[in-house]
Amino acid sequence: LPLTPRSAAAAKGSSLSRARARRGKGGGKIETSGSPDLANVRDHQGAIAALLDWLAATRLDAGLAGIGHRVVHGGGEFTVPALLDAATIERLAAFAPLAPHHQPHNLAAIRALAVQRPDLRQVACFDTAFHATQPALATRLGLPREYESQGLRRYGFHGLSYDYVTGRLRAEGKLPARLVVAHLGNGCSMCAIRDGKSIATTMGFSTLDGLAMATRSGSVDPGALIHLMRSGMDAAAIEDLLYNRSGLLGMSGISADMKILLASDAPAAKEAVDFFCYRIVRETGSLVAALGGIDALAFTGGIGENAAAVRAAIVRDLAWLGLAIDQTANARNDAELSTANARVKCYVVPTDEELVIARHTANLLLAIGN
Repeated sequence: LPLTPRSAAAAKGSSLSRARARRGKGGGKIETSGSPDLANVRDHQGAIAALLDWLAATRLDAGLAGIGHRVVHGGGEFTVPALLDAATIERLAAFAPLAPHHQPHNLAAIRALAVQRPDLRQVACFDTAFHATQPALATRLGLPREYESQGLRRYGFHGLSYDYVTGRLRAEGKLPARLVVAHLGNGCSMCAIRDGKSIATTMGFSTLDGLAMATRSGSVDPGALIHLMRSGMDAAAIEDLLYNRSGLLGMSGISADMKILLASDAPAAKEAVDFFCYRIVRETGSLVAALGGIDALAFTGGIGENAAAVRAAIVRDLAWLGLAIDQTANARNDAELSTANARVKCYVVPTDEELVIARHTANLLLAIGN
C-alpha cells in the first residue's frame, strides 16, 4: 500500500496514491470504493493518516497485525527483515548518508506510523539484503583497507525486486543456474544471480552507480567529479547534478520519461536512449563474466516490462551470447520472448516488491508470535 514518496525528487508535487487489498485463501478479492484521499496531504504524517482512514473505511484494520516497509539501506548489518523498535530505527538512520535520497523518507513513514499507531508492529525489508550473498571480492572498492571499516564498500540495491523475480521464476520452474536480471525503471540496476543468489550487481556504494537512469548519472569517472570540484562545484551541487539532472533527462534535455523519448524524433532523445541501452549491454557483459556464462536474461521494472524497443535494442547487441527474441512476443510484452532456437532464454517478469514485503512481514510476525 505505497502512499509515501520513495525519494526527495518523487516528493515534489506528487499526489499519487495506490492501495490494494486481498483476503486470505478462499476469501476472494476485496473490492474497495477507491484509494486513499491525498488531496490535502503534505507530509508523511498526513499520508499515514490517510492510509489508516482508508483501512478503517474498508474495514480492513480490524485484523491488522503489522506493517511492512521498504527500507533502501540496511548496511552490512541487516541482511534479513527486521522488527522495528526505537533502537533499530536510530541505527537505520545512521545509514542515511549512504542513501540520502531514500533512507530519510523510508524512516519518516516508519516514525509517523509509530506515533499514530504505536500498537502496530512494524517490519523493515531491505533493498540491500538480497546482495548479502555476494563474495567479498564483489563488495570491495579499490581504496585503502581502512575505508571499508567506515562503510565504504559495494552494497547493491533493488534487492526486493530481484527477490520477487527470482522467486517467480523458481515457482514457474524457469529459474536457471546463471541468470541476469535487468531492473529498468526510474532507478536502474542489473544483477548476476547464480542458483538464486546474488553474486554481483551494477549498483555499488550508492544508488548512483552503474547504469544511466531517469535522472541519475550512473557510473562517472571519479576524476570528472574532482575536476568539477576544482572548478568550483561543492558537494551539494554535485549531488544535485548526479541525482536529479543527469541520466535520460540530462542527456536528452527533453525528459526523464522513456516513453516520451521513444516517441520523440529529436536527435538528442535518440542519443539518450542509445546510451541507456549501450550501458546495459556493457554491464551485461561484466555480469556474464562474473557468472561464467548465462542461461537466461530477465527484464523487469517499468521500462523493462513495457519498453519493447529498448528490449529489442539490448537483445540485438547481445545476440553473440545466444539471445534472440520473437518480435511479436516482444511487442506484446509476453512473459517469454525467446525464439525456439535461442541458446539463452529471455523473460519479462513484472516485479512486485510490495508482495515481497508483505510476505516477509507476515512470515516474521508468525515466527515471533503475533
